[in-house]
Amino acid sequence: MQNLAPSTADNWTLAPTRDGTHIAYHLHKGSGTGRCVLIHSLAMDGTFWNRVAAHLNEAAEVLVYDCRGHGRSGRPQGPYTVELHADDLADLLAAVGWSKAVVAGSSMGGCIALAFAAAYPQQVAGLALIDTTAWYGPNAQQQWEERGQKGLQEGMQSLVAFQKSRWVSETFLAEHPEVVDDAIAVFLATDTRAYLETCRMLGVADKRAALPGFAFPTRIVVGAEDYATPIAMAEAMHAAIPHATLRIIDGVRHFTPLECPDTIAEELKVLIAATA
Repeated sequence: MQNLAPSTADNWTLAPTRDGTHIAYHLHKGSGTGRCVLIHSLAMDGTFWNRVAAHLNEAAEVLVYDCRGHGRSGRPQGPYTVELHADDLADLLAAVGWSKAVVAGSSMGGCIALAFAAAYPQQVAGLALIDTTAWYGPNAQQQWEERGQKGLQEGMQSLVAFQKSRWVSETFLAEHPEVVDDAIAVFLATDTRAYLETCRMLGVADKRAALPGFAFPTRIVVGAEDYATPIAMAEAMHAAIPHATLRIIDGVRHFTPLECPDTIAEELKVLIAATA
């Protein structure tokens, strides 16, 4: 493995992974003794978690980062896999000196969290699976290819209306348009080729076989109105992971960390308290 010594740039820190891709991260220095790493959704970046991290200050140090192909991190050519992203996280934890942490992921981030938990179980103190799935279904490869190609051929703006309607409820959109506007700005800044490679990654991701072997505390959360990764997908993970809990949040959609950050933080605090 290459030297993983980090370097600082633009108030974020860059750490090289084993294949030389630089991953940008930020550490929220909390007063608590816990450690929690948060993995963002597709076409978002580490700032996706700002509203949740604000609720965790007294519970833990919180590590957020931009996944490869996103934000300030490197955008190497594909293909990408969730297992490659899991290796990135292992290298990032080594760079910050963490041997173990609560690992939480939203949507795409949840798929990466599952891959990390399967490959590096000794480093998982607890697992939070938020608005996500272990497998998108038999038609996923074609559906994700179509979405990625639309972004590449027509630009990310062509996807905004579709995404916004799935991200949050109409009520939240009306009451907090600035939160959604910030998410849209990140979405529009996404590199379209990296977006296509990430869509392809999600189309073939399948971590179902790993779930019965998880031996760490696991909490699953999903919005009752989540059309992207609906309740049935959360229930399938809940049935497969020993002793996992499942929480369905009424009135919210796919981006629960944006729409109800206090509720997501509550779930994370339970894991942190149990594992700190």
